[in-house]
Amino acid sequence: MRVVVTGTDTGVGKTYVCAALATPQSAYVKAAQTGDDDDAATVHARSGAEVHTLARYPEPLAPATAAARAGLPAITPREIADFVDGLPHDHVIVEGAGGLLVPFGGGTIADVAELLDAPLIVVARAGLGTLNHTALTVEAIERRGLTCQGIVIGCWPREPDLACLTNLEDLERIAPVLGRLPEGSTNWGPVEEFRHT
Repeated sequence: MRVVVTGTDTGVGKTYVCAALATPQSAYVKAAQTGDDDDAATVHARSGAEVHTLARYPEPLAPATAAARAGLPAITPREIADFVDGLPHDHVIVEGAGGLLVPFGGGTIADVAELLDAPLIVVARAGLGTLNHTALTVEAIERRGLTCQGIVIGCWPREPDLACLTNLEDLERIAPVLGRLPEGSTNWGPVEEFRHT
């Protein structure tokens, strides 16, 4: 199975959701890495998955913008999909950059999902503002004729406030809530600790 992981925004926990979904038998593909982070290394350390980063750009910006500023070619949805098609794995997780409609070279991560005929998982925040951002993202997915498999909350607080608790119920009206990564997941260590905490 292939799945595309996107977010309502940047910094919502997409990489850690990918790590939670992955296994040593999976392949993980980071479509474009911008800035100094290394999402593939994070996923590999926490899941043991085979990992690939298809493009790297030095500045932490949208991939198309970062590529242009660096004088590099922007990776396209077709190039990403062709790479995934060439993988021998039954389970492939593709992570976008930022949100659903952040520009790559001539397209978005939504176009990658369409080319792969893959469902999307939307990673969302828990608190105020998440309902609008999540609804807009899911609506954009559905408007393109794509499938939203569900929502994962990327960082569920240890002591959720009223907004978080009511949002959990309200998010279910937008799409199924598949899970919640507990606050502190980003600090977990290697795969064994990550899986058993």
